[in-house]
Amino acid sequence: MGRKKKSVYKKYHYVIIVFLVVFSGIMMYPMVWMLLTSFKSNAEIRTYRTKFLPIEWTLEGYQSAFERAPIANWFVNSMFVTVCVTAAVILTSTLIGFVFAKYEFRGKKILFVLLLATMMVPPQVTMIPRYLMIQKMHLFNTRWALVVPGLVSAFSIYLARQFIADIPDSLCEAAKIDGAGPFRIYWNVILPNIRPAIGSIGIFTAMMHWNDYLNPLLMLNDMEKMTLPLGLVIFDNQRSMDLSATMAAATLIMLPMIVIFLIFQKQFIKGMTMSGIK
Repeated sequence: MGRKKKSVYKKYHYVIIVFLVVFSGIMMYPMVWMLLTSFKSNAEIRTYRTKFLPIEWTLEGYQSAFERAPIANWFVNSMFVTVCVTAAVILTSTLIGFVFAKYEFRGKKILFVLLLATMMVPPQVTMIPRYLMIQKMHLFNTRWALVVPGLVSAFSIYLARQFIADIPDSLCEAAKIDGAGPFRIYWNVILPNIRPAIGSIGIFTAMMHWNDYLNPLLMLNDMEKMTLPLGLVIFDNQRSMDLSATMAAATLIMLPMIVIFLIFQKQFIKGMTMSGIK
């Protein structure tokens, strides 16, 4: 049976590769087109709409984007919100997941079921309560209005708990015998063994909050305090004829997430593979 499976795999090996290359190219085409268009002038975009590669490479779009909009401020705001929320979610999800996985207490199962039930509620349902809470906390129209509601993630807690539950209890017990307390066990035993989960949680959280449009639209008013997705929509509406600058701004939004994924792709793939096995 093993030899048959290997022969079948070899037979369709090149077909699978061609299939993956074709569909990867289809998915990558809009992003590559956007990147190349950002290096074209507006006159070239309107005159040679079907040309894929720029006839004359220019940074006119990037210069226009930075001159006509506070993109640097938007970038800093997006980076601040993404870094703060991602770090907080990794900390809270691993801590809470550690408690659910390795400790027994009254009402544990009920609390965990309630936590999972929150994943079934669409975020649009809690949009108005979040808005009212932010106003009562006097955080409206500040960057903290985007940070505070995202400090805890039910999905991240569930993912962390599943990974931590597979860590042998003998490791924690050995650490206790050596005199380690709960936080020392969490820091020195749990975290080093769940790096794939941390990578997956970090990438998912960073992508979600970097690309978030609805919450900034709801919580922010001032142009200087906006994040990149919201700022790009306003910029596009104001400069609808400046296609080169719009593509340049969109490219600037896309690049940080690509860099983050390339850095943490091993942990992300490993985390998704192990979670799929579970």
